[in-house]
Amino acid sequence: MLLSIRTRARLLSAFQQPAFCKPTLIAAAAVAALHASPAWAVQPFALRDIRVEGLQRTEPGTVFGSLPFRVGDTYNDEKGAAALRSLFGTGLFSDVRIEVEGDVVVVVVQERPIVSAVEFVGTKEFDQEALTKALREVGIAEGRPFDKALVDRAEQELKRQYLAKSLYGAEVITTITPQERNRVNVTFTVTEGGVAKIKDIRIVGNKAYSEGQLKDLFSLTTGGWLTWYTKSDRYSRAKLNADLEQLRSFYLNRGYLEFAVESTQVAISPDKQDITITINVREGQPYLVSGVKLEGQYLEKEEEFKSLVTIDPGKPYRAEDVAETVRRFTERFGAFGYAFARVEPRTDIDRANGRVAVVLQAEPQRRVYVRRINVAGNTRTRDEVVRREFRQFESSWYDGEKIRLSRDRADRLGYFNEVAIETNEVPGTNDQVDLTLNVVEKPTGNLLLGAGFSSAEKLTLTASIKQDNIFGSGNYLGVEFNTSKYNRTFVVSTVDPYFTVDGVSRALDFYYRTTQPLSSQGSDYKLVTPGASIRFGVPFSEYDTVYFGIGAESTEIRGDSNAMPISYSLYRDEFGARSVSLPFTLGWTRDDRDSALVPSRGRYQRVNAELSLIGDARYLRSNYQFQQYIPLSRSFTFAFNAEIGYGKGLQGRPFPVFKNFYSGGLGTVRGFEQGSLGPVDATGAFSGGAKRINLNTELYVPFPGSGSDRTLRLFTYFDVGNVFDEHAKVRASDLRASAGIGFSWVSPVGPLKLAYGVPVRKQPGDRIERLQFQIGTAF
Repeated sequence: MLLSIRTRARLLSAFQQPAFCKPTLIAAAAVAALHASPAWAVQPFALRDIRVEGLQRTEPGTVFGSLPFRVGDTYNDEKGAAALRSLFGTGLFSDVRIEVEGDVVVVVVQERPIVSAVEFVGTKEFDQEALTKALREVGIAEGRPFDKALVDRAEQELKRQYLAKSLYGAEVITTITPQERNRVNVTFTVTEGGVAKIKDIRIVGNKAYSEGQLKDLFSLTTGGWLTWYTKSDRYSRAKLNADLEQLRSFYLNRGYLEFAVESTQVAISPDKQDITITINVREGQPYLVSGVKLEGQYLEKEEEFKSLVTIDPGKPYRAEDVAETVRRFTERFGAFGYAFARVEPRTDIDRANGRVAVVLQAEPQRRVYVRRINVAGNTRTRDEVVRREFRQFESSWYDGEKIRLSRDRADRLGYFNEVAIETNEVPGTNDQVDLTLNVVEKPTGNLLLGAGFSSAEKLTLTASIKQDNIFGSGNYLGVEFNTSKYNRTFVVSTVDPYFTVDGVSRALDFYYRTTQPLSSQGSDYKLVTPGASIRFGVPFSEYDTVYFGIGAESTEIRGDSNAMPISYSLYRDEFGARSVSLPFTLGWTRDDRDSALVPSRGRYQRVNAELSLIGDARYLRSNYQFQQYIPLSRSFTFAFNAEIGYGKGLQGRPFPVFKNFYSGGLGTVRGFEQGSLGPVDATGAFSGGAKRINLNTELYVPFPGSGSDRTLRLFTYFDVGNVFDEHAKVRASDLRASAGIGFSWVSPVGPLKLAYGVPVRKQPGDRIERLQFQIGTAF
């Protein structure tokens, strides 16, 4: 009887082994069954005791907790089989047997080895810490049970990762080294080999457009002198699919409605170093739009929906126009509360005449209202901080425009990596939905230690501690300082974006600045300005904010009168070395650019006025800036910047010289020395002026070999501008102008801009500086 029961236990154990072992084990089981067929089953009996043998590290309680029977229970074959399945399911044992000795059950286990260490040899392309973390997530880590199946899977996944990086010659060998106390070391030895690069890209079947024109659409390229940086010559299936979609969109937006990519072949050379991509296309014929027809239910607002159509009859069919029209229709239905409206475009093709009619079939479904709005994923940020950005309210009709605006406002907070709104139907009703705003928190604290370098100010050190969402309240607190030879700043700021429930913000600033005008770098004098201000921002629309506030500051002109510009010396002699003022500020901003760092479209406007009527310095200082970005194509962008500054002394006093505007150099008129334009006193010093005009135009083009990378671009520019005295007349003949080329790069240490300019309008005595650069500059 004992022999037969052990045989049965081993059979059950065999079927728990990995699939690749089962054919052999099944055959062995069949042979064992022939020899033990008279005694397959054990008669049920009352269990007097349970023993466990073979444990080394595992606690006995783990085994007993997995058994479906206890002492005193009736034991039978079904419970034995269930026990084997449960014990194998723990993943702790490589073999399990159940033996019966009279009325005692003996559980014999063989523990899996424990992974003592996971090591990588030869991995240069991947960070070993990242690999260790990835393996830990799939169950392979120090201190965990060794599982050969998981190790094999990890080896294959590692090979796939190398293939994704175009390392087709990479080889991975896994070595399992037994250690004492039933432990093993797992070592992945990698021979990475060389990177396979794209040698050629061929497009077959194109007739209307040249192969070169089509290949310019691709992010994948053949080798070039800059591909060491862009890595665009490394094959990636995901990138190829994206390029094929770009190719498809190109044709579909030029009337080729039946365009298709029929096949794609990727061939690799025998030495696994060169890749050739062949794309076979079928263009079909181009189609002109013969008309647009609306069918279905349009809420008796057909004329309103027709005004949203962007498809032009008589022009080539454009898939983008069709998609944009469908989007507008869906959003318009959503504005009326129809959250589940369906708009299906249909094309009626007339191949004989090369015409296509676009039919837009609409089914608004049902109108719904929002029952509840939920916020999920905000582990730090308080609910109220997110909810106050919502423009859609609970128990109100569903409004798609307000929901999109709510999502955008929550995203613009800057506290989340991801923001998405999910619409769910309420069970049991057909006119209610629940909205869930799903967010993924990101760190909002910032400790910055950095350095910048410019041709004007040389080395600049910066440091700051900022928290944009302190304690999850949505408030901002920051401490920062900047130090250079000519400009030093220490600032403490706090902003409450919802100082009132209506969204009025309040900002407090405390600062201490020491400044020496750039044009007087050889002079031993400086301006020292401590101050404080309070500012409120009032939102007048979703895109416009008006700011007003008041400040208190003191400016002291320090230094030897013989070592400073005459204008500063005269001002100090007449009004004293220290000037105290209480400036009132008023401003307005609007920004709809698609990016603050590398914009390609949109407009930015800013107006700021500073008025001081109390104190030693009494003046008006105003500034207006206008920027416009126009995309000329997928890769070319035209940018325009205009800035006008105006200052005036009030109540019989001159405009304070330390409030002057400066011009020349990066940010104003390039090609001239920084801050060197404008009036020049008898000492040859440049002290700026109370009026400034600055006009800049730039044309951005892709850096050769960088593909569509917008962080690395070349540009040409044309600048015009100058500064003028308070009482001087602004004349076009006094404006300076320059033209040149430049290089723009969003580097790891900040935006870098390098420009080489040639003055095209200058006067004798102007200081020329053709090559200028700066890290951390904008326009």
